[in-house]
Amino acid sequence: MQKRAFERVPADLKVRFYSCDTDYSGTIKNLSENGMFITIDKMLFPFDSTIQLIIPFEEKLLKVPVKVIRMTKSDDVFDSIGVELTDSHHDYLDLVNRLKPIV
Repeated sequence: MQKRAFERVPADLKVRFYSCDTDYSGTIKNLSENGMFITIDKMLFPFDSTIQLIIPFEEKLLKVPVKVIRMTKSDDVFDSIGVELTDSHHDYLDLVNRLKPIV
């Protein structure tokens, strides 16, 4: 079994994005330095899409460019995605580090 390059951190963060002229909202369920797993009510966009996530963090909105690398479905409906960052983002890495448990 392949080990992940980065530790996944549990999360419960709201996120928004736009694709194919549609406004989507979802919840980030876990994240790492290079990606996220997001649950979404509905999905009607192509796999392998490049999108920009908008994540409220402190008093600003983080705009994080990502690529969809995995889609998951429940009951024959796609309802979650795995995304990978397409560009390093300082504020996003700060968010990840703040959510990591203190050991």
